Amino acid sequence: MCQLLGMNCNVPTDICFSFTGFQARGGTTDVHTDGWGIAFFEDRGVRLFLDPQPSSASPVAELVRRYPIRSKNVIAHIRKATQGAIGLENTHPFMRELWGRYWIFAHNGHLVDFAPDLDGSFLPVGSTDSERAFCWLLQELRRRFGSSQPPGAKVFEALHGLTLEIARHGEFNFLLSQGGALFAHASTRLAYIIRQAPFTQAHLKDQDVTVDFSEVTAPDDRAAVIATAPLTDNETWMEMPAGSLWWFEEGRPVQTLATLPGPEKRAGNG
Repeated sequence: MCQLLGMNCNVPTDICFSFTGFQARGGTTDVHTDGWGIAFFEDRGVRLFLDPQPSSASPVAELVRRYPIRSKNVIAHIRKATQGAIGLENTHPFMRELWGRYWIFAHNGHLVDFAPDLDGSFLPVGSTDSERAFCWLLQELRRRFGSSQPPGAKVFEALHGLTLEIARHGEFNFLLSQGGALFAHASTRLAYIIRQAPFTQAHLKDQDVTVDFSEVTAPDDRAAVIATAPLTDNETWMEMPAGSLWWFEEGRPVQTLATLPGPEKRAGNG
């Protein structure tokens, strides 16, 4: 299966440290060698880097690792192909426009017999179940709300219902962002950490690299980092319950909803 990495912050922040560990999982410390990609939101624009090579051997990944691009929302993906050939058109994350904003999506999992009716407003270019799911999600959001973007709570509620429908077809871990918020679905496995004052040192699991965040951050900085598996070995990561949808904004969780039978879960507002 693939692996996911996301970051949501209250101020533009670079992801070089986390990406250094994540990059190694694409062929050095793990087997995800079928391509990689990363998207950085900058105001209304997006920098999108994709490469069908393993991230551990990709010159493009090396550029990203050394280039401190600052963003409030980042989504990255390393691929272990289950559907669709290895190629640029099947490399995550995927990007589409909705409501005058770019949307970015990456998926880890495998969907069985997922063949939704697509009306032509969003069509896959490649042959993955992931891109089909993304196109259908955006199609149904536009069908429900028309041409005007609704408030975030309405989007999250609608996304919850759509996620329930897709998740019936299999494993559906995903990250989704339109640049203002980051939505994360832990179908089976995701973890997150909130880095905020007082900042301390962090050491990567996949590379012998340590950073002292107290030396590179301001007291009011806050960042939520989401990953398929924790990236550091000296910090406490929170495992997201299987079957939970999360809404992150300004570097912290705003709300969670269950996507498996059971009581609704909320992380509070603010």
